[in-house]
Amino acid sequence: MSTLFLRSAVVYALFGIMLGIQMAATQQFDARPVHAHALLAGWLSMAVMGVMYKVFPALKHRVLGPAHFWLHSIGLPVMLAGVFAIHRGQADIGEPIAGIGSMVFAVGIIAFAVNVWRHVKED
Repeated sequence: MSTLFLRSAVVYALFGIMLGIQMAATQQFDARPVHAHALLAGWLSMAVMGVMYKVFPALKHRVLGPAHFWLHSIGLPVMLAGVFAIHRGQADIGEPIAGIGSMVFAVGIIAFAVNVWRHVKED
């Protein structure tokens, strides 16, 4: 689990940085929310979670760990696509896409929260 999260985090870091460079080079900043979500929900969150899965091996729970990873990994790019469409003036398409992605992403975070509460014990 740790490796999956950390490798995914690096992909989002690269995407976020490349998007930021593209926006700066073109002086077109309408994708700022996508840039921010990619770096925070992608790079930062997934990196921290990857470290947590390494530090707390019990989080590799046979159901909750993989469920968290896949829900996060499916929901986040869908949410990013929706946010991108919204900020490109296509809210009629983007809002339902962002909503669906956000809900899938949220269920993944709930799986992670349940996993932490159930499997991280005091030393």
